[in-house]
Amino acid sequence: MKASVLLAAAVVSSLFALSASAEEYQGVLQFHSSASRAGVRAQAVVASHSTDPYREGASADVAPALPTLAKRSDTRAEAVAAARAGNIYADGANADLPQAFTSTLDRATAARGATEGTL
Repeated sequence: MKASVLLAAAVVSSLFALSASAEEYQGVLQFHSSASRAGVRAQAVVASHSTDPYREGASADVAPALPTLAKRSDTRAEAVAAARAGNIYADGANADLPQAFTSTLDRATAARGATEGTL
């Protein structure tokens, strides 16, 4: 039994040894360039001063400013007037305006309905 286990282990290990193969060493690869050292250096300087095309949001550049027809002084005057008017979006910003609300009930009928729970 011990011999058969050893024989089986030897067969399995020899199969693994035969199937394993290593890559042959080809030596250091030689690189031949047609560009000169000065040309490569000039390209590197240009690339270092240009924008990075791989940065985050590179394709989402800022849109150019649109030309305006309004004068700067007119726009400033409108902004000052709006600031003095207050926040038009605040709660109760329209509180000074009268509400056009009319009721069809008189005050006594409304009070009586509220106490009886009929309204």
